[in-house]
Amino acid sequence: MSRAVQPASSGRARFTLDPAFRVGTVDPRLFGSFVEHLGRCVYTGLYEPGHPSADANGLRTDVLDLVRELGVTVIRYPGGNFVSGYRWEDSVGPVEERPRRLDPAWRSTETNRFGLSEFMGFLRELGGPAEPMMAVNLGTRGVEDALRLQEYANHPSGTALSDLRRAHGDKEPFGIRLWCLGNEMDGPWQTGHKTAEEYGRLAAETARAMRQLDPDVQLVACGSSGRAMPTFAAWEATVLAETYDLVDYVSLHAYYEELDGDRDSFLASAVDMETFIDAVVATCDHIGARLKSPKKINLSFDEWNVWYQSRTETQAGSLDWPEAPRLLEDNYTVTDAVVLGSLLIALLRHADRVTVACLAQLVNVIAPILTEPGGPAWRQTTFFPFAQASRHGRGEVLDVRVAAPTYPTAKYGDVPLLHATAVRADDGTVTVFAVNRDQARPLPLEVALHGLELSRIAEHTALADADPDARNTLAAPDRVTPHPVTGTTLADGTLTAVLEPLSWNVIRLA
Repeated sequence: MSRAVQPASSGRARFTLDPAFRVGTVDPRLFGSFVEHLGRCVYTGLYEPGHPSADANGLRTDVLDLVRELGVTVIRYPGGNFVSGYRWEDSVGPVEERPRRLDPAWRSTETNRFGLSEFMGFLRELGGPAEPMMAVNLGTRGVEDALRLQEYANHPSGTALSDLRRAHGDKEPFGIRLWCLGNEMDGPWQTGHKTAEEYGRLAAETARAMRQLDPDVQLVACGSSGRAMPTFAAWEATVLAETYDLVDYVSLHAYYEELDGDRDSFLASAVDMETFIDAVVATCDHIGARLKSPKKINLSFDEWNVWYQSRTETQAGSLDWPEAPRLLEDNYTVTDAVVLGSLLIALLRHADRVTVACLAQLVNVIAPILTEPGGPAWRQTTFFPFAQASRHGRGEVLDVRVAAPTYPTAKYGDVPLLHATAVRADDGTVTVFAVNRDQARPLPLEVALHGLELSRIAEHTALADADPDARNTLAAPDRVTPHPVTGTTLADGTLTAVLEPLSWNVIRLA
């Protein structure tokens, strides 16, 4: 059902769109996700032999359908913290011969019933553009193991490891181009945690060796696990001083949650994300200048999401080595979805340097998709902003400079009520993505359109609800969905709209 929104009595947001002022082209990899052997992401998430929807390979086809609808373009695997103890050879070959292993990262038992071959089969079943982003273990392992995995995965035939893959039933090489050199190696929680000097040297040695096997691989060096890390920026600088000419990306990870009832600050989480991105770009460019290199290092924001860590951080420590326990299964609200939409806007606003990003994770574990073992799969509230951004956020990001009323926050000071960006597709259509952070009042919006041949509103949808804590559950899986908004107009080169309180908006101009 559509809604007509009455404007607030005062306060208006404005910006101008002009095709002459652009940020950059959106890399499709910006709409990536993440599958880790953590909780129920894999087992009873992606993979559940015996489920009514399972195919011959044990993949849940109901989940496959939702992943296709979500529009993910690259999927990072197999971790995450899990990768720092990962023995890839345990996950290949006949399933009945694979060993069971303890996973210290999440204090669980890994059965290895789903491994590298099954993950690549999952990507093939998805079809479309989804590609693998494979992480190598630089926690308990190193250069030799990375080379062995690369040879097994990518070499056509004629060597021990490539022929072993073929013997395991995968005749064609996997063709993995994008590789992460470990995960969060600055974190004391990480198995094999290292100093910046130790990791930088190991990452450089691994990168150099992997490029000897294939000069065209694309490599991601570990940046800080978060902007709050005490070594932030110094870590990046030290690592990049060793790896600058050998890698293509440096990683960023960030998670956000509402703390102590401070919803105003939570709604402004993207302020922190954009500051984080700007700081990493500055650090990369400083090292490039120091090395007198013309090369630009791009950013891989390969873990980001809303995650209520304060609720779940003690869960894993109390486990007694179960298989696929329920871990980190946040059930997201409308407010969470609006924040996630704002984080997507932040990524798009930096599309010139953020060219890979992975929403962590894909199913069940802080995910846009939830499942029940033996039961249904459904979309969380956060599913919708991601799916809409992936579908309509392709093309050139236009430079959006917002003039808007502000509101005070405890963490970030005064913050604009409007957070917005716009993407111009190849066919000339423009999509405006906009978040109204005001929890109580609608926000009138005016957009001046210069040099854009646009004549009509193709669509205006909003994700908002009278109850900001509404969510989709097993009992009510469609409680929250985007709805059409009426009253949005385009006349005399000006877009006029009213954004509902606490809302994520997609306005498509044709």
